[in-house]
Amino acid sequence: MKNLTIDLKTTAVVVIDLQKGIAEREGLAPLSGWDVIERNNELLASLKNTDALITLVRVKNQGTEGFFPVTDNQITSKAPFPVEMTEFSTAIANDADAKNVITVDKHNWGAFYGTDLDVQLRRRGIKTIILTGIATSIGVDTTAREAAQAGYDLILVPDAMTDVNAIAHQSTLDYIFPRLGKVRSLAEVQAAIDQAK
Repeated sequence: MKNLTIDLKTTAVVVIDLQKGIAEREGLAPLSGWDVIERNNELLASLKNTDALITLVRVKNQGTEGFFPVTDNQITSKAPFPVEMTEFSTAIANDADAKNVITVDKHNWGAFYGTDLDVQLRRRGIKTIILTGIATSIGVDTTAREAAQAGYDLILVPDAMTDVNAIAHQSTLDYIFPRLGKVRSLAEVQAAIDQAK
């Protein structure tokens, strides 16, 4: 496995659904939401006000515009998240000194379909996405597939992700992510960021 190199000018970190209604609940696995928040805080702090772009993505369904397909496993509630549950859990979201942060509201599993994420990235010359967040096998996986199909290079950071199911998390890491991009530890990514500065 080659050493990881990152060009900050063409790199964005995209953080999926680290918001109070998702990241701060019980029952996530294999990591707690609090562990994932802490690890993402570390990553985002290292990218604050660098040439890289920090992109915070959250689910912000408003009832009828939500994602409610007809399935065998029906969602019981179509009510929108209360406003306080859509607030970001990362420290940088409320850091007025951070100048390289954008936010994206999504209404589907993935962060690309039905949002302006692709436009935001392309207009800034982004070629590489560092991807983290919750849930590994749902929002993160869907966003990874959309990004790969759109031609972005991906760096997937499993120790900055978690899921509602540890088996689904591991299966996605083992069988899907290596086919979409580079799977690297947070320590490897941080080392590459330090070298790029």
